[in-house]
Amino acid sequence: MSATTPSALRVSLVQGATRWHDAAANRAYYGALVRNLQGHSDLIVLPETFLSGFTNETLGNAEGMDGEGVRWLVALAREVGAVVTGSLIIREGEKCVNRLIWARPDGSHVIYDKRHLFRMADEHLRYTGGSDRLIVELNGWRICPQVCYDLRFPVWLRNAYDRAAARFDYDVLLFVANWPTPRRHAWSTLLRARAIENLSYCIGVNRVGIDGNGIAYSGDSMVADFLGQPLVELGAQEQVVTISLDPAALDAHRARFPAWMDADAFVVTR
Repeated sequence: MSATTPSALRVSLVQGATRWHDAAANRAYYGALVRNLQGHSDLIVLPETFLSGFTNETLGNAEGMDGEGVRWLVALAREVGAVVTGSLIIREGEKCVNRLIWARPDGSHVIYDKRHLFRMADEHLRYTGGSDRLIVELNGWRICPQVCYDLRFPVWLRNAYDRAAARFDYDVLLFVANWPTPRRHAWSTLLRARAIENLSYCIGVNRVGIDGNGIAYSGDSMVADFLGQPLVELGAQEQVVTISLDPAALDAHRARFPAWMDADAFVVTR
């Protein structure tokens, strides 16, 4: 955290039933859910590929960074006065990326391209993986946004302590996902584990419903604290929940349980 402890961070989890291959319907659907949060949230989190669903038909559902989806998301963030984030299928030439857009209320945005591609669904054949981890700042909090399968790779997610800057890489680890029902136990277990080992809050926002491939999603969106204890767990239906993260509690835990001091040193090569 910053030298001055920031205020509590209001985070909204938008666990929706993404419409299959229908960007216009998803803009209307998620837009209505997000607009209800105006004035009540600092950070609004949507699922992975929330304009299309997690699809094999990438080029037909992709758009450029100058497309309607990105413009809409940036305008929505400005309208509700909060950061709004989720991932889209973005076309770059003949390739696609699964790109998280971090849209700010001032009209600016930054991006993170999903690094780990889910080969069990041939995502590695249809997308190009990213190479750079993103850390963003919001109201004095440092946040590391990630996408779905990235959750399984703790080396990539390691939260190091910078002695010179006297701060951790991040205070909140965040995942947007399309995580199917058969692997729901792994989802909840890994969210807790990433929170514990990285001495941070951990947020996971998943979708619900059945997609166009017949794959079921049971939601299970969660916010876990630095002990891996769920502060909120959502069910298997559409839900929108806002929770406040306490910075003082995080700082106190890091002070009394400085496990980072015994962490093994290593360098991630790309």
